[in-house]
Amino acid sequence: MDFPTQARTVPKTLMASILLLLVLLMPALQITGAQSVGVCYGRNGNNLPSESDVVGLYKSNGIGRMRIYEPNDPTFQALKGSNIELTVTILKNQLQGLTDAAAATDWVQKNVQAYSPDVKFKYIAVGNEVHPTDPETQYLLPAIQNIHNAIVAANLQGQIKVSTAIDTTLVDNAYPPSAGKYSDAAKSFITPVINFLASNGAPLLVNVYPYFSYTENPSQIDIAYALFTSQGITTPDGVKYQNLFDALLDAQYSALEKANAPNVEIVVSESGWPSEGGDAATTQNAHTFYQNLINHVKGTTGTPKRPGKAIETYLFAMFDENTKDGAEVEKHFGLFSPNKQPKYQLTFG
Repeated sequence: MDFPTQARTVPKTLMASILLLLVLLMPALQITGAQSVGVCYGRNGNNLPSESDVVGLYKSNGIGRMRIYEPNDPTFQALKGSNIELTVTILKNQLQGLTDAAAATDWVQKNVQAYSPDVKFKYIAVGNEVHPTDPETQYLLPAIQNIHNAIVAANLQGQIKVSTAIDTTLVDNAYPPSAGKYSDAAKSFITPVINFLASNGAPLLVNVYPYFSYTENPSQIDIAYALFTSQGITTPDGVKYQNLFDALLDAQYSALEKANAPNVEIVVSESGWPSEGGDAATTQNAHTFYQNLINHVKGTTGTPKRPGKAIETYLFAMFDENTKDGAEVEKHFGLFSPNKQPKYQLTFG
């Protein structure tokens, strides 16, 4: 075969068209592409902005991922065409009803299919922080399976992964991180869930809070280690950890390995630091934590167990929530005040 001695040139009109297409696509590429930071949008407040204003705030700040805690039509409507990737949570008081396959199908039809593809669903978190002593443990796996089957029936399994969100307390023996394992109490309900995730290529969602780990043990943990500002520590088994976040996350990976699920990825579905209402809850500490966390998870350092890649992470939360239950500190995790003014100068993108 004869080969031309000179490469063919692309016609100028075609090149101009390609360049124009790239320019038009850039906003969409910028908001999703390498974006690894999302923000949780909790709505436990009586003074919060409208859903359309909230979505506008995400867009103007370059926040490309959102997690919500229940289906909400005004939020879905505001998200249409935004290209923001969405995680929808099903709270644990809803799990028993979803053990009925028909109810799960109805849930997916009403809360996903009715808005897709205009809303860019990414994960469905079936259950948030189910604990071994909760009666809902018996409903967790059947609900996950039924929601997953409904997603498959809707032919959306390539786009949407079904999982659950746990907190770090299901893992004990978390120091050194290599020793992390699921507690005996947690194993019975979480192991079948992990097997399901592994077989379906879905990640495990984990809420990771260095703040609470620090405040529960301030005599043993340096606050600088929790805020990403220390020189790090070397664990008894010789591994260097620069910060508490990585240590907590790797303890979770160790538990997955011991549960014969080394290939299950972890998405950090919540992490944050409060600005008031508790020990070490100051605006300065929160600002330091959030910006350092953003920089870390967007980079390619990773953790000692999972080096060399960004960590998909959702900051908690978009707003202070003045009607949230629990301790006073729970009301002050917001990145923004309800009047939409930023509490901290952060760079998300």
